[in-house]
Amino acid sequence: MGFQPSVVAMTPMSDLLQLPQSERLALAIALWDSLNDEARDGALPLDSALCSELDRRWSAHLNNPGGAVAWDEVRSQLGLG
Repeated sequence: MGFQPSVVAMTPMSDLLQLPQSERLALAIALWDSLNDEARDGALPLDSALCSELDRRWSAHLNNPGGAVAWDEVRSQLGLG
């Protein structure tokens, strides 16, 4: 779904939160995609410990991609789906 920025800007947040889940997700993605790389990096600052942990996990995945657990299985294990 395409969003018209001027229409969204005039829509109260409470109305936006009432959109169907798929439309809220599309809006969130559109907003994220509208940011440049610098803004994205600033929006999610990572400390060195978190960067190290992400690097460790990425390396572990590259060494054993078959060890990954499907998202559906994780949700099921957590009782979310």
